[in-house]
Amino acid sequence: MEDLKLGIVEEQFADIIWNNEPLQSGSLVKICEKELCWKKSTTYTVLRKLCDRGIFKNENGTVSSLISKQEFHSIQSEKFVDETFKGSLPAFLAAFTKRKALSTEDINEIQTLINSMKGD
Repeated sequence: MEDLKLGIVEEQFADIIWNNEPLQSGSLVKICEKELCWKKSTTYTVLRKLCDRGIFKNENGTVSSLISKQEFHSIQSEKFVDETFKGSLPAFLAAFTKRKALSTEDINEIQTLINSMKGD
């Protein structure tokens, strides 16, 4: 998986696949024609690029993901923290909470996650 960044339109396209997979490539063309106003050639060009990048696969006309939407966003989040905060999750949380207060529910969820990582 060389480049997992997606542009806005690529992400809309990816969402179509994630929300409908597995699906036949012909069905994908029809959905993209309706939702994105794309021609068949555009759909196949973008699909090929995202397959080359290791996000999706097109085997025998059936399109499916190689990584889930959740995994994709997890990788994106990890890269963001690595690039912006030198990999420091505490630095990210400190920056995040300076502008947005955490609710009691958020704090409890984070504490539960921390406790599960500790093995408590």
